[in-house]
Formats: sequence, C-alpha cells, structure tokens
Amino acid sequence: MDLSQIKQRFGIIGNCTELMSAIEVARQVAVTDLSVLVTGESGVGKEFIPQIIHYESPRKHNVYIAVNCGAIPEGTIDSELFGHEKGAFTGATETRKGYFEEADGGTLFLDEVAELTLSTQVRLLRVLQTGEFIKVGSSKVQKTDVRVVAATNINLRNAIASGKFREDLYYRLNTVPIRLPALRERKGDIHLLFKKFALDFADKYHIPAVRLDDDAVQMLTAYRWPGNIRQLKSVAEQISILEPDRHIHPEILSRYLPSDHEVNLPVVTGEKSADYLSDRDIIFKILFQLRREVEELKQKVESGNISAPAQSKVAAAKLLIDEIDNYEEPKEAAEPISESVSLQDATRELIIKALERNGGKRQATAQELGFSERTLYRKIKELNLE
Repeated sequence: MDLSQIKQRFGIIGNCTELMSAIEVARQVAVTDLSVLVTGESGVGKEFIPQIIHYESPRKHNVYIAVNCGAIPEGTIDSELFGHEKGAFTGATETRKGYFEEADGGTLFLDEVAELTLSTQVRLLRVLQTGEFIKVGSSKVQKTDVRVVAATNINLRNAIASGKFREDLYYRLNTVPIRLPALRERKGDIHLLFKKFALDFADKYHIPAVRLDDDAVQMLTAYRWPGNIRQLKSVAEQISILEPDRHIHPEILSRYLPSDHEVNLPVVTGEKSADYLSDRDIIFKILFQLRREVEELKQKVESGNISAPAQSKVAAAKLLIDEIDNYEEPKEAAEPISESVSLQDATRELIIKALERNGGKRQATAQELGFSERTLYRKIKELNLE
C-alpha cells in the first residue's frame, strides 16, 4: 500500500514531513525481520508504527501482540513474557505460555521497554540474539520466531549512562530507529486532529460537533501540548461534552489549556515514565459515564421496565451530576480539596461495574473507561478494590 492508503487504514491524521517519513520507514522495513525501536514523547501515537510493520509484513496472517511493559508488575514480567511451569512459584497452578511463545511466527510489540528490569533485559537480549528462551521454573530451552518492535519515551542513552538499561540490548533493539515527532512539531496537523476528534465525539454522544473560530485555532496551534495527541483528544472530548455553545472562541478554549507548569506528563527523559490522568480528568470521565447510564435508566423508567430501588438510584445519580455540573474550581486554595464521599462512591461503583462487564480484565476495563491501565491500577488501590 502507498502512504495515503496506510494512513487511511490506520486512522492516521496529518501531513507533517517527519510523520510521513516515519510511516515510510515503517513500510520499507516491514518486509524484513529487523528489530525496530520507536521513540517519541508520551502520547504521540507510537503504537501505530508496530501495527503498520506487522500488517505490511509477511507475518500479517499470524499473531500480533502488544505488551505494555510498564503496566506489568515487576515480579511477574518474566512469566508474562516467557511463560512458566506449573509450581514454578506460589500461585503457578498450571503451565502457562508467555508472549514470546504465543507470538511465534508473528510480531511482538514491547511498549515502555525501558521499564524492564535488568534481569529481564538479559532474557530479552538472549531471545533477540538466538531466538531461544527458557520458561520460569524450567530448564528446557525453547525456540521462537518473533519479530520484535519496541517503543519508549525514555532517553535510552541517559538510561544506559545511569545503569538502568543495557547498552548491548539498546543496540540490538535499535537496528532501525523510528522517531515520531511531538505534536508541537506538527503545527499544521493540530487543527486537523482536533476537527477529527470533535466529529468522532459528536457521533459518539449524538451531539453537534464543536467548531473553533479563527482566533481559537491560533491559540490551539500555538499551545505547547505537553501531553501530545492524547491531551488534544482529551481536550476535544471535554469541550464537546461540557460546553453548551458549539462555537468555541479563545476565552472558552483557554479554560481547557493548562499552563505548562500545571501539566506533569511524561516526556523523553532519563527518568522513569508514568501515565498521567489528573483527578479532574477522571471526574470528567465519570461524569460522561454517569450521563450515559442515567439516560439508559431514564428510558427504562419511561417504559415502566424498572424497579422502585432503581428509580431511587436514578434520582441519586441526577443529584450527583447536578453537584458536579455546579462545582466551581477555586482560583486559589491553600490546601488541595478532598474528593467528596459521593464522588468516591460513584467512582467505585463505575469501576466495579466495568470490571464485571469485562470479566475482571483490567486492560479491557481501562479501555472502556477511557483510562490508562496505570491510572486504573491507581484508582483500584485508592478505593481499596484490590
């Protein structure tokens, strides 16, 4: 496929020269088995590159597995990647295949690869060099044929200098480097992306799409976007839901663009990365979910297909939505304002329901709620849902 077809297939928006170059390199390297290292700040869309490489490669009919190395607890990462034998450790009640075994013949995407421990890096280096690995608790050497694409928002040279990443593994992964530009380097694409997100949310929530006036477009383009595309999408969603006026001018837009010192999002650095979603963002997510559930319950009330206890829950949810809608953030506060008990209860209930709907699978639950996995883990711990 040519570049325009690839962009259309994977939903990539933009015409930035650096972006087009990255896509072209991915397309060219796809027919080989070379290891690829994708770099770029958090939120730039690095996950599209391994997908392009896999589906443009001879391996496209085999398995593609994406693994977020930063979301897997340190004590289980070796088991997740390489598998384990029954009885290898407490809780290992049966033999389990790891991702390298499951992805045999296909492609394995290791996101946040810099989060791996040094001992796991040794195992990874071996399988990259020889195609061999050993399950946890086994002495049997197994073979696998896996194409590895890794990604990181960490400056690996700094990590090597500080002893956190193996130099030999870096050169093995970095056979073909692909860098994705930050959103602030793609100024011509920013408004295009915003319009796409606004249309998507208009369709999702059955509302008219918001539009920016010329001055708001200039403000949008001039903003630094420390959270990159992820932050832009969040802003588009918040404006689409919370603003009654569909015509957005700079005064409205400025409410959703925090100054750089207020945003603590991971960038390319030598420090350990962490997904970031503020409590304010989480409140917005909960509000969206509450609105959706209340609308569904209202339809049942109107049809008469709902019990009296459920009707009282509808009334309580409405009150909570009104409470959130009427809440005004203080301009100055000596101490952080604690989360209300009612909001904690609503958050707990929504997370529990989402976990039940997804059979306890946290990755699927996080995707449904619009959180990162790490944010979901944090909320589960805060709310004592473990």
